[in-house]
Amino acid sequence: MDAKSMELTPEPSGIATWPARIKVYYSELKLEMRRVSWPSWEQVRATTGVVIASVFAFALYFAVVDFLIGRFITKIFETFAKH
Repeated sequence: MDAKSMELTPEPSGIATWPARIKVYYSELKLEMRRVSWPSWEQVRATTGVVIASVFAFALYFAVVDFLIGRFITKIFETFAKH
């Protein structure tokens, strides 16, 4: 093959090509969805539990850190405001 035959030719564009492009997209989508491995119900429940527990753990952590930093900054302001 020569270099000219290996060049990519631009695809036609415009509203006239939409139906064909949508059809290609849909067929590729169906093919890809057949390849998807869906989790079992037990896996979904387990990972959902982990996510919910993690959200609460991080919320508690950030609440504690926010409280401590807030107290620290308040002490600094009170210290400098007295002078």
